[in-house]
Amino acid sequence: MSLLRSVVRNVKDDAVGLATTPVDVLREMRYTAAGIRKGEISPVRPLKSLGLTAGALVVVVTLLFPIYWILISALSGTGGSIHSVDGLRLFPEEPSIQPFVWVLGDLIVPAYRIGLAIPFTESVLVFDTPQLTFLDASTHGVDNPSSFKKFLWNSLTVAIPTVILSMCLVVPAAYALSRRKFIGRRKILFGYVLLTQVGGGLGIALLIGLYTVFVQIGLNDSKLALSVYYAATAVPFNTWLLKTYMDGIPVSYEEAAVVDGAPAWRVVVEVILPLSKAGLATIFIFTFLTGWTEFVVAQTLLGTDNYTLPVGLFSLVDEYSVPWARFSAFALTFASPIMLVYLFAQQYIEGGLSFSGMEG
Repeated sequence: MSLLRSVVRNVKDDAVGLATTPVDVLREMRYTAAGIRKGEISPVRPLKSLGLTAGALVVVVTLLFPIYWILISALSGTGGSIHSVDGLRLFPEEPSIQPFVWVLGDLIVPAYRIGLAIPFTESVLVFDTPQLTFLDASTHGVDNPSSFKKFLWNSLTVAIPTVILSMCLVVPAAYALSRRKFIGRRKILFGYVLLTQVGGGLGIALLIGLYTVFVQIGLNDSKLALSVYYAATAVPFNTWLLKTYMDGIPVSYEEAAVVDGAPAWRVVVEVILPLSKAGLATIFIFTFLTGWTEFVVAQTLLGTDNYTLPVGLFSLVDEYSVPWARFSAFALTFASPIMLVYLFAQQYIEGGLSFSGMEG
């Protein structure tokens, strides 16, 4: 629970810091201007910072321009194209949110009938909850919305078990490889390195054999079986990554906890895991993305009713044409949760990839 409270506290601090950033920038600008007027700060210093900021802004705009281009295509209406014969356009001629409405469909909280038994009587009080409509697709000219919500549910029911299964394997394996000495440890480590390097390519090469095995045992259309496969492919790299991170945590912390009388499980839960939160956040995101974005194996093993979001996005492609506006809106809606998660977890990912549990 201490690890969970620490993560919640850090996320809260990040949200507060993001909200107060404009105020801090304005305060810094006023402080710098006052320092220049008093002669305490050289004018070259803010100009240098301004130049670096402008250069970084150019790089960011360049990197984000493809996403902006997809957004323009999504807002260009049902007949939108990803390119224009008239040249470069930074804004759509006739912007429309109809493609996004088509993706999201009808957002309705259905009504339910609830019955409450009255104590000491045989009467039952029955009442209906109201139906709440947040978005009516028909009012925007959309009569046949997409199956995005079905694909979303399928992706969640694949990605979440993938995370649970892989975390249950990765965390104890990483701790054992980092802190325990046992027979065959070096061979296991070399095996993990080997699987880390060739696991993905080997999995694709053996896809036909994998499909045959799944068909023989009747699991070719099982989302849980797909989650088990994703978890298995995610274990080697993420175990090695978390193990390398745990290596940077001083052993003296564990020794101090043992001297205080803490059992082994409390040492892991209250010492190692809280100090490994950056590494845990990193492997959590990596394993979630494995189940959220993988396409080839999901398309091969799953049937139409169990298609995940990447396969659902590909199903929009027709043999002769691509509905670019709807395709772009679907892709942006599909990618939005990933961008938001990375935005709030960026510092944890950077810390988790630093291969060190402690600073200084």
